[in-house]
Amino acid sequence: MGFIKVLGAGCKACHEQYENVKKAVENMSLDADVEYITDMEKVMGYGVMSMPAIVVNEQVVSMGKVLKTAQVEELLKERGC
Repeated sequence: MGFIKVLGAGCKACHEQYENVKKAVENMSLDADVEYITDMEKVMGYGVMSMPAIVVNEQVVSMGKVLKTAQVEELLKERGC
């Protein structure tokens, strides 16, 4: 089981990224928890300065842009998910 986090400020783009990540996990039938984090203290803990950001198993893999569902799937495949 993996852990995927979407870090954001609660804006439209961040919500869109969260939905795209959930859809990618569903499409790939992954056993992964997807969490949406808007707590700025937690976000800063990852050293993220531009959002939305995606964290896979505690490693920041994308930040500052909204990835489409297919792009998220590709990213997860690269990470061995």
